[in-house]
Amino acid sequence: MSAELTKTGGALAIRADQTDWTPQQGAVLRQSGIDNQVAPAELSAFLHLCQRTRLDPFSRQIYLIGRWDNRQQRKVYTPQTSIDGYRVIAHRAAAEAGHALGYEDTLWCAKDGRWQDVWLSEEPPAAAKVVVIRNGMRFSAVARYSEYVQTKKGGEPSGLWVKMPATMTAKCAEALALRMAFPHDLAGVYTAEEMAQADNPAAGERHLRKVQPGEGDPWATPVPDAEQPGTTAVKGRSQEAQDLADSATEATHPDAVKEIYRDARRVGLLTEAVKSPDRELLELGAYLIARGQQLATPAPAGDQPGDDGVVDAEVIETPTTAGDPVADAQAAEEELRAAAAAAGLDNLDEEFERSYGLPISEAAARDLRGMTAILTGHAA
Repeated sequence: MSAELTKTGGALAIRADQTDWTPQQGAVLRQSGIDNQVAPAELSAFLHLCQRTRLDPFSRQIYLIGRWDNRQQRKVYTPQTSIDGYRVIAHRAAAEAGHALGYEDTLWCAKDGRWQDVWLSEEPPAAAKVVVIRNGMRFSAVARYSEYVQTKKGGEPSGLWVKMPATMTAKCAEALALRMAFPHDLAGVYTAEEMAQADNPAAGERHLRKVQPGEGDPWATPVPDAEQPGTTAVKGRSQEAQDLADSATEATHPDAVKEIYRDARRVGLLTEAVKSPDRELLELGAYLIARGQQLATPAPAGDQPGDDGVVDAEVIETPTTAGDPVADAQAAEEELRAAAAAAGLDNLDEEFERSYGLPISEAAARDLRGMTAILTGHAA
């Protein structure tokens, strides 16, 4: 354990071998706003996270924020830091691994879909894109302003989102990119910039990345016009993702699609937008999962030519789960895990959190069944 974590000294110092909060540490944590609704497991996980990230909760480098969760009918506490905390963790992890860490120029997207490297308009940007480069590998992420903006009761932006919407949107994109580049070091902690929208008065439930299975990715970098200057690199990356999708379309065995999926994940292309054979726009990762399941499931006998064999996904509440959102979510989770096992998806939890921005254990039944529909090839 680095001395960075314990430099506060005294009774508040967190030790490497510590397995629970001391009474003195607990008293300070309670003064920071943590009430009796916090679960013991949340406190234990927070201690582990502080030890792993080497951020000091007593210097407000990292902290727990409680928000009401409709599914659990209580406050759920989420660890948060600032974008500066993310940068500290990333730079330290890169240095310890002997990796070079860098960024490409931040880009902002206007409402007409055109990207620019400086935002001068008084209007908020539609999105921001940040590319983190770790040891030569690119990790690209796009954050939409509308998904992250913090609002007042009337829906107007609030806080720093009023004064510097371009900067705040870029911070959210940077956090996404850093988490892709450093998945182990940054797992389980989100930035305050990302979580600002969770405090919106109209928010019915917590979310970080609201992209539904099978729909077009609203964060994807659009393929620019050929004559537009300065877009060769972006266009090449989009084309690379489309080439992988086309290869999956031509594949005749699910193992070939699994290998394409691994290749796409290794180079960070799973969230790039591609067009399926029926011209639907969706994420490469979602298309590869659906294509692999399609090849793994033999067509039913008696299918007529022109019948694509796809049925609309249907959510059915059994008598034991109807009216009970927790039981319904548990049943939906069992269905999802069974579908993932049948599809040969060995990193279900990782892929679900990448798409929905929260763990399976915190997801609602409709999102769990939406992912099941993708895995079974029944996405509407």
